[in-house]
Amino acid sequence: MGFHEFSSPYDWSRIAAYKRTAKAAFGGMIDLSVGSPVDPVPDSVRKALAVAANDPNAYGYPATAGTADLRAAIAEWFSATRNVDLQAIHADVVPTVGSKEGVALMASLLHCGEDDVVVQPKVSYPTYEIGTQLAGAQVLKVDDVADVASWRNVPGVKAVWVNSPCNPTGEVYSAERMAGIVAAAREIGAVVLSDECYALMQWRGATNSADDDPLQSTPCALRSDVCAGSAEGVLVLYSLSKQSNMAGYRTAFIAGDESLIASMSAYRKQIGQIIPGPVQAAMAAGLRDLESVKVQHARYRERLGVLVSALRAYGYCTDMPDGALYVWVRAKSGDCWTDMEQLAKIGIIASPGEFYGAPECLRFSATASDEAIASAAERLAR
Repeated sequence: MGFHEFSSPYDWSRIAAYKRTAKAAFGGMIDLSVGSPVDPVPDSVRKALAVAANDPNAYGYPATAGTADLRAAIAEWFSATRNVDLQAIHADVVPTVGSKEGVALMASLLHCGEDDVVVQPKVSYPTYEIGTQLAGAQVLKVDDVADVASWRNVPGVKAVWVNSPCNPTGEVYSAERMAGIVAAAREIGAVVLSDECYALMQWRGATNSADDDPLQSTPCALRSDVCAGSAEGVLVLYSLSKQSNMAGYRTAFIAGDESLIASMSAYRKQIGQIIPGPVQAAMAAGLRDLESVKVQHARYRERLGVLVSALRAYGYCTDMPDGALYVWVRAKSGDCWTDMEQLAKIGIIASPGEFYGAPECLRFSATASDEAIASAAERLAR
């Protein structure tokens, strides 16, 4: 039947009028809405891309499953940053053309249909719902996916979305809560879909000390204590967009249950969802260049700190998020659009909480330059 229709409030054209107001403000517009990186791509990545520009994997068709080097780099990255041994838990991997594509196609690649239910958090990344709608399946939104009683006995549950650290709220799940989700999903034969795209962006307990480990990642659904030593029924998604500023490269992957990955890879090959060969080489370089990840981590920690302080000065009640790259606040007026209008008058554009299922909130992104964040802080403090 092909893709089914979808409906969503997630439409960036809805903030066009607010941007016009912001552009007319003194000093112009500061856009803190979209989480698009602004910092340089690491030198290691650009060099790898150039070197691979005329490799056999460039002038010939690239491998859907990824080159041997890319697959090795993904395994190394899991071991170095996520305390996960993919081979030991019988997990496989497949690269995706950015994480959004992976999310949007997930329900379809799992063969979800009209009698199937996909569980997701009420406040979440909109593409979870859109992807489920595209597959023609039913969406079940719950307050907290870790409250397994809210979905375990619902007929037809085929998959459960987990997002930790969360976009937009910054919430981070403990290993114990994630293990509970995995165990409950297995009991009913559902697949856990763990979106961990912000895994290396953890701020809980950060002290800005030189002793801090910037790559102390959040719990992974494929970690042995979470998945009970087996990747069965678990899929993890990750992207290099934030850790390495590679959003334009469209570099991400799915890792987990080898039987599910094999099936997805076969379909992806037939529909041409394949990362270009030179980009695969660049992706491998980005995964191995953990020093550049540490530099980017420090940038985001500083920007988030400045932004949190400025939003407090403006009257929002907020703290440093536990993870991810956003400051999630309750609208002072009680309505995101009213606050959007007031913020636009001083040139600042946030993201309306209605996009994520919470019209009483707003999201401010730290993926802006140091200068933009500093300017926003000055305006918010006036």
